Parts: sequence; structure tokens; C-alpha cells
Amino acid sequence: QVQLVESGGGLVQPGGSLRLSCAASGSIFVINAMGWYRQAPGKQRELVATITDGGSQNYDDSVKGRFTISRDSAKNTVYLQMNRLKPEDTAVYYCNVNEGPLWRRRDYWGQGTQVTVSS
Repeated sequence: QVQLVESGGGLVQPGGSLRLSCAASGSIFVINAMGWYRQAPGKQRELVATITDGGSQNYDDSVKGRFTISRDSAKNTVYLQMNRLKPEDTAVYYCNVNEGPLWRRRDYWGQGTQVTVSS
């Protein structure tokens, strides 16, 4: 089993910044892709950004140019730097990690961290 612990959420004014962190621990063989998703009230969970084990990044169009995903593979940690935040970024943000060898890959989810953008 892999455990994910998220941190860094909170309340911020429009135009402000936050940095989310997600650290993986437990029985880790190899971590493949890592990513962040979010779910706003009354909406489905949606992809925010992903990063492969090779460092390739993918972003939802709504956050391109404002958010940056990065990872520290030595620490099994993924980060999401969020700049120029907007009220529509308000949501619970979830970390996702894909772990395991090719024949036994599994997805794990963090508990979620609330991000509220409001004046």
C-alpha cells in the first residue's frame, strides 16, 4: 500500500499564489506518473496537471501559464505551484500517484486539500 499526504491548501485572494505538496510513502516499488486533480462543489473531478517519471508535463487549458507541476523523485513528492489564482480555481485538490511495475500498476489518491480563492 502507498499512502499520500497532501499539504499547502488554504484561503487566498484572487491573484495570489499557493503551493501544494503531496508526499508518497509506504510500499513503493516505483512511482510512474504523478498528478493533481480537483473537484468543485457540484462538479465532477477533473484533471489539473500530470507529470511523468521522465518529467513530461500536461496541463488542463484552464491552468496553462498559471500552474506548474514538478516532482522530486528522491522524495517521492509532487508539487503544484499555483499562481494568479482565480475564484474558479476554488476546489478540493487531490493528488494522484500511479505506482508499480508494468504488470501491476495501481492508482492511489490523497485525502484532498481545500483551496479557496476569494476576496
